[in-house]
Amino acid sequence: MLEFIARWYQKRFSDPDAVTLVFILAFMFAIVLFLGDILAPVIVSLVIAYLLEWPVAKLTAIGVRRSISVIGVLVVFSCLSFTLLVGLTPQIWGQLTNLITEIPYILQEGQDYLLNLPGEYQSLINPEQVKNMTNALKEQLVNTGKELVSASLNSLVTLVTLLIYLVLVPLLVLFMLLDKDKLLRQTLQFLPRQRKLANRVWSEMNQQIGNYIQGKVIEILIVGTMSVIAFLLLDLRYAVLLGVGVGFSVLIPYIGAAVITIPVAVVAVFQFGVTPEFWYIMIVYGIIQALDGNVIVPLLFSQAVNLHPVFIIIAVLFFGGIWGFWGVFFAIPLATLVKAVVNAWPAAHETPDDIDKALS
Repeated sequence: MLEFIARWYQKRFSDPDAVTLVFILAFMFAIVLFLGDILAPVIVSLVIAYLLEWPVAKLTAIGVRRSISVIGVLVVFSCLSFTLLVGLTPQIWGQLTNLITEIPYILQEGQDYLLNLPGEYQSLINPEQVKNMTNALKEQLVNTGKELVSASLNSLVTLVTLLIYLVLVPLLVLFMLLDKDKLLRQTLQFLPRQRKLANRVWSEMNQQIGNYIQGKVIEILIVGTMSVIAFLLLDLRYAVLLGVGVGFSVLIPYIGAAVITIPVAVVAVFQFGVTPEFWYIMIVYGIIQALDGNVIVPLLFSQAVNLHPVFIIIAVLFFGGIWGFWGVFFAIPLATLVKAVVNAWPAAHETPDDIDKALS
């Protein structure tokens, strides 16, 4: 056994490039794990910089100076972001507040429905248990809603946080785009010279991360817009809130779509009951999810993502548990990074005979 471990270590870590790659990955992992909250504005700026690099590169390619391209793209992006923020935030906040206040009534209707089921189901349902479960769920949801509103007012939308993001993020994005090559060269000066393997992995991941961020933002906008329009046309209450929720649910592959289905269905049942209108909403919602999974995602991520759904779900759970929102957002690129490292690792694979011989 010791011989097998020694041979495994010799084959995989005798190359200085492999040691450099492990050092870089471990260092980046530690930085994000322990300093992720402090560096949140930097991470946000990196995401925006990756998103805006594509139009900047296109303008530069047709002869526009990079500095002018960067400033022009940033101005357009800022105007669009401000318009969306001012237009959607009041509606989302108002609808969220109304939904929280109506949660007890929704739960009461659910309780009445269960207690009034046909007689053949009465033997399966204990009325007292239904009341206790509904009351407990009602209390928990109301408390959660109050905590959410309180946390949003006291923590997320504080003046300090707004100032940090409104001042630092645009500046960081501006410098990242303007001095992209200079910053990369200065960063490389701190890395060991023997980094061929790290360069190979980086060249593969850099393009994939850019494609992923751009594709994910486009997917959110398309799915969210379709959902809002569809819910408004079907006269569903909280249409903007639910539509935006459906759009952002694509951040969490597979799991997000399953979770957001619950509030859409509950609100539709509460408003229309089990009527044709309810089924129209669920059918349209199913069509949107089908278009996302079978048309939008293949078009946007055909070359960026080549992972089995099981590995994607594991990556979402693992990296989301470690890094929270950013772990979920970058779950697919991080899983692709793991795959790229495994594929590029400079070592011959052990054959079954070698393993049996070492373990005997």
